Amino acid sequence: MNYKEKYDEWINNPIFDDNTKQELLSIRNNEKEIEERFYKDLEFGTGGLRGIIGAGSNRMNKYTVTKATQGLANYIIKCGGENKGVAIAYDSRHMSIEFSIWTALCLNANGIKTYRFESLRPTPELSYAVRKLGCIGGIVITASHNPAEYNGYKVYFEDGAQITYPRDKEIITEVNNIVDYSEIKMMDKEEAISRGLYNEIGKQIDDSYIEELKKLIINPEIIKEIGKKLKIVYTPFHGTGNILVRRILKEIGFENVYVVSEQELPNGDFPTVDYPNPEDPNAFKMALELAKKVDADLVLATDPDADRLGIYAKNKNGEYESFTGNMSAMLIAEYRLSQMKEKGILPKNGALVTTIVSTNMATEIASNYNLKLIETLTGFKYIGEQIKFFEENDTYNYVFGFEESYGCLIGTYARDKDAISAVMALCEAASYYYKNNLTLCDQMETLYKKYGYYKEGLMAVTLKGVDGLEKINKIMSDLRNKPISELAGYKVTAIRDYDKKIINYLNGTMGKTDLLKSNVLYYELENNSWCCVRPSGTEPKIKFYYGVNEKSLELSIKKINQMEKELNSIVSKY
Repeated sequence: MNYKEKYDEWINNPIFDDNTKQELLSIRNNEKEIEERFYKDLEFGTGGLRGIIGAGSNRMNKYTVTKATQGLANYIIKCGGENKGVAIAYDSRHMSIEFSIWTALCLNANGIKTYRFESLRPTPELSYAVRKLGCIGGIVITASHNPAEYNGYKVYFEDGAQITYPRDKEIITEVNNIVDYSEIKMMDKEEAISRGLYNEIGKQIDDSYIEELKKLIINPEIIKEIGKKLKIVYTPFHGTGNILVRRILKEIGFENVYVVSEQELPNGDFPTVDYPNPEDPNAFKMALELAKKVDADLVLATDPDADRLGIYAKNKNGEYESFTGNMSAMLIAEYRLSQMKEKGILPKNGALVTTIVSTNMATEIASNYNLKLIETLTGFKYIGEQIKFFEENDTYNYVFGFEESYGCLIGTYARDKDAISAVMALCEAASYYYKNNLTLCDQMETLYKKYGYYKEGLMAVTLKGVDGLEKINKIMSDLRNKPISELAGYKVTAIRDYDKKIINYLNGTMGKTDLLKSNVLYYELENNSWCCVRPSGTEPKIKFYYGVNEKSLELSIKKINQMEKELNSIVSKY
């Protein structure tokens, strides 16, 4: 069916409720809006769903969410995992509560037990709960840091990580096999409860999760000493982090934690920020105002589902400096690895896991501590997958994992990035350096001097709708047919095409990539610099990641700015 036929189907089919039909009738004279809502089905990608909330086949609504759930249920039954159950969490976004309930009742109607959190919880706690409860899988209703009109649906499996190949493809097949919404099963909530299929969880998992985090503290005595002095401003951006971040900081000994009151309570409108993203400096406006008022040492922000952490730190001049996700991850890694080595608890056969678009400083740090560095495709699910491989094959001991998009994991209690434990780890590191009369800004400069002046950037270009998708595909096609040969004065030495699984070297030789097939182009540049291009898997964007390594911070910043300018020039042609 074309988009007009799909629209008419939704208007006339008795399976769709009156509210859905009224919403669609309200746009009957808006051809462009009808096309946007129906030109395709909301794609169940390699991690799940993400889209704008509303009626239509290309929107997040009761029907698209339960269709995905029915496909997942069919897969779980084929795997014989219905008795293990599925854990379900949700964030503060619009419709998150409803989507989580409908998801549970669809699974229940298929004979699958569910464990739904009684109220909103962070994504990493869902990852932990899957393993703690011995579930076959997990689902979290969240659109992470996307704008308020979005929601999403992420799927985890029994190892606690998001689904990866080949399981993701197998689940996608099951979802796509559902061609009629009448195939979706649903159950009355009271019946599901009475049959022991619908269960609620909460405090017991919270307590267990917090205790797991506490086990990862390296220097508790320093926290107890400095926790009375260090001042911390925190904002959850109207999301899920507030209760658990404040709890862990209080219980381990930080006494001066100031929460941005205007952003403390959950609110799906995210009224105080344009974009609830810790990567966005504008989102820190209120937190920085409070920090100056109370003379805070650290300013911390977690995104709505609390898997990513953004920070500012006060320098010796009393000014607040921002840290990228790469920078904060390297601070945490260096602190933890140096202290573990000093105490003789750094594991043998240790591994540091990151992604191909993260800082190359990780290579230097891993080498310094005799760790195996493993790079994966973009997405923390691939880092979580590595932990499973280590355990199955008895190869490496996971020590630390991170990705450039402000996410890291310091232990194996969960298999996804965790801003709650990142807050704990960063504040512990800050206490250690504070005791040694160093700010985090001082320590970052120490890392630059020790490992090299690495700087990274990200340019994300939003191209919405049918036309946007065509432009994204055209950019990727043109880059393959007319490769970049130089950026910011650095010559390209090799091009990795992960879609074709080949490497073209400057000297004319060829090689093969060793990661999964993916629509990604990676340019190796001179001087340990690089650039990577890929369409986003969760947003209507094409992303350009890039990094440089120079002899000074000033030159690194100059080169990064030059690279961004040249990449903008390439995109502007479209």
